[in-house]
Amino acid sequence: QVQLVESGGGLVQAGGSLRLSCAASGRTFASYAMGWFRQAPGKERAFVAAISRDGGRTYYADSVKGRFTVSRDNAKNTTYLQMNSLKPEDTAVYYCAARPNVVVLTPQYDYWGQGTQVTVSS
Repeated sequence: QVQLVESGGGLVQAGGSLRLSCAASGRTFASYAMGWFRQAPGKERAFVAAISRDGGRTYYADSVKGRFTVSRDNAKNTTYLQMNSLKPEDTAVYYCAARPNVVVLTPQYDYWGQGTQVTVSS
């Protein structure tokens, strides 16, 4: 069982930055691939970024490539999403998720955090 807690969301102006954190419980964090997803009002949950167990491979949605960076610190059981050059269309609830072993780019993850709101004003 893995419990995930996101933090770092908030209100920011367009062009600004935020860093989301996702802290995981348990001693097996390094055995989980981690993903970030977002859900805007009236839309389905969408893939944002993902990172392999050892952090060696990262994956991004086209809409955030070059602006967002996913990373992890296995010693701290934490994954991060650095978001730069934010746009109003990035406004959504952001979720981190975990699944054993292999990264996937769909919401096929076993564990989810409660979500953190990101609002980008124009």
